[in-house]
This record gives sequence, structure tokens and C-alpha cells, in this order.
Amino acid sequence: MPRYSSAEHQLVRSCAWEPEKPAERIADGILMSRGTSNGYLVTTDEGDVAINVGTPYQGARYRQRYEQLLGRPLRMRKIIFTQDHFDNSGGWGAFADPGVETIVQQNYPLLTAERASLGAFFQPRGRAVIQAVMPSPEQIGIAAAAERPKAPTLFEHFHAFDLGGRRFELYSAPSGETLDSVMVWLPREKVVFTGNWMGALYGAMPHFYTLRGDRQRSVPGFMRELERLIGFGAEMLVTGHDAPIVGAERVRADMTRLLAAVRHVHDETLKGMNAQKPLSQLMAEIRLPPELQTAPGRGPVSWYVRAVWEEYAGWFRHESTTELYATPASAIWSDLAQMAGGADALAARAEARLAAGAPVEALHYLEIALGAEPRNRRALAAEIAAHERLIDLSEGRNFDELGWLETKIARARQRLAET
Repeated sequence: MPRYSSAEHQLVRSCAWEPEKPAERIADGILMSRGTSNGYLVTTDEGDVAINVGTPYQGARYRQRYEQLLGRPLRMRKIIFTQDHFDNSGGWGAFADPGVETIVQQNYPLLTAERASLGAFFQPRGRAVIQAVMPSPEQIGIAAAAERPKAPTLFEHFHAFDLGGRRFELYSAPSGETLDSVMVWLPREKVVFTGNWMGALYGAMPHFYTLRGDRQRSVPGFMRELERLIGFGAEMLVTGHDAPIVGAERVRADMTRLLAAVRHVHDETLKGMNAQKPLSQLMAEIRLPPELQTAPGRGPVSWYVRAVWEEYAGWFRHESTTELYATPASAIWSDLAQMAGGADALAARAEARLAAGAPVEALHYLEIALGAEPRNRRALAAEIAAHERLIDLSEGRNFDELGWLETKIARARQRLAET
């Protein structure tokens, strides 16, 4: 059995929903409510401002937490979303008192409609990758029925307002988690809210590609937006998970180091592209130097090398004419398996590759074997072993990688049990 599990990853702890816990006061007049993604409340003499409101099944508890800590009912004036994702915006109905203004980046209506139209596509993909943090079917049903703001205030690049002696500045940051990501900057307090713009786990590489599928994130765009964040000189950085990062020196040092790590991956990828190196070689070769190593996150550096390559070059790699046509390699796997002596013979080759420490090469053989004989017991057993070896090699660092490998193991075990 693998030594690592997605259920034990830090991301699961960071997204834990523990409704019995209270809200926390993180600064003068600024409250935090922990959940799948944290919500925040900024109080003023003229009313309250919510920054992210949790999922549809968490929003009411978020509001209750705030009111219990403040000892009074909320006087809602504004609601701000840092992303359209339902863990940031789904609890809107619990805060949408009469007359409340909801402020979002102008891509919000487009993205919410897009996600709704592709729900049947994305939900199974999500279950295959991030099962450990997926809501239950009942919670998904609540989310599907949740209210959305019907006429929010939209802005393109910048929006600002003053309320009760506080100034709020909103900056579009479309190169992070979503095209409608927003940074909320309180210049007098020197506090910046970023939500999940740089990913769910602080100190990890930004999640420039998610296996469940999403719009492409821009790596050079992210670097420009990170430079702007550094320029704020924030004394508190408030993200979508875990506790705020406190201290101007620490915020600047952490963000400067993160920028250097992203720039290294970006620049090394472009250097390799100009040297006419194939994408597969770049994914294998490019690593972060020891001084720029990041915390465990959602995926390995090789995924983000590929994200950079495809952002600049698109999907055609110029490696094979077959890339241009609809016929997949799997169309000839049955023929190849027959020529190789059958699925058992291919499974034997896979076992040898696995024993030699090459589990991905083993999977290449097994894809052909199982394409020809989906219930071949020897090939299924080898597939399980190869995926378990990849989990061990990951050292438990990458949540999405773990989730996918676990799904593949579960599916192979199910097929094996059915034969």
C-alpha cells in the first residue's frame, strides 16, 4: 500500500468545515470565518463589508459566527467576491440584505454561466481528482439551488469606495485562479485580501493548471500581478485558507521569493523552447533550485512547465502528424497487443519496467494491454502497482496528483474484482 494519501494532505485540513468553531478577530474591525474557503467581515461606522461568503451551505453559519463575536446583528452594506467559485460566493443569500451592493469583476457573469453550462462535464472530473475535498451530493444539490446576485456592480480593472472611515480598493487579478479574481486592498490598514488567487496553499507554487479542468491561467500575467501586490507594502496578507500572514517584512520576503520561483520556471521553459527542446524533455529537466523550493501544493513543477509551454505555443507540439487528427493512438492498441503476443506479454514487459524503477514506462505498456483486454487480471494488477509506486515517488506533496492516482487505483481494483 502507498505511504501517502490525499486525505492526509494539508489541503484537506486547510479546507476543513467545522461549523462549531467561532469566528476569529484578525485585526481591528476585521473578522475571519474558516470554511472550505475563508470568509471575512470588515466592520465600519457606516455598516459592514463581507469579503467572500463561503459555500451555499456555510453562508448562514458564517453570518451567525460574525454576529456572535460582535454581539450585534450585521448591518450589511457591501459584498465582494475575490473569485466566482462557489466556495467564495455561494453563501451570498445569507448576506444579501435589502439594499446591499455586491461588487464583482466584470467576468463574473460570464464565468458563472460557463460553469453552470459545463457542470455535467466538470463534476465527474472533480470527483476523479479532488474527491477528498468535494462536497457531498446533498451539498452539491444545495449549491445548485443557491441564489446568485442578479445585478451586481461590475468593474473591469479598478474600483474603489469609502465607507465609515475605511477605503477599499479593488484590483482585477485575472491571471490567478479565475479570470474574475480580485485583490481587495485596504491602504490605511495596509491589509490585502487575495482569496485563492495564488492557490489554496500558502507557500506552494501557484496552481497554474488544475487536473479537474478550468480556464488557462497566465504565468507572465501572474508575475505582473504579484509585482503589484509586493508594491502595496502590505503588513497583513489575507488569503483564502489558514491564518493571515502578518508583518511587512515577512509578506515582502515571501512574495519576492515566490516571484523568483515562478520566474525561474517561466524563464527556463522559454530558454528550452528557444533551444528547440521537446516539451517532454523540459518537463523532465526543469527544477527549482534549492533556495527557491516551495511547500507541498497541488501539482509538481513539471505541470507548470507544461502550462508555460502551452500558454505560449498552444496544443500542437510539432512532434507528430497524428496530433492534428481525431484518431487516437488507442485506435491501434488491439493490433499492437496482438503483435506483441497479447495483453499478458505486455503486462510482463510492464512488470519489468516497474521493477527497473520506471512506472510511467510501465503504464505505457499497460495502456496498450488494457486497451486490448480491459479485464486482463495481470495487467490490472500491474496497473495498480504502477500507480501505487507513483504515489510513493510523489512523497505525498501534490494533492491533485495524489487524488488522480488514487482514483485510477480504485477503478483498477473495481475492474479486477469484477473479473
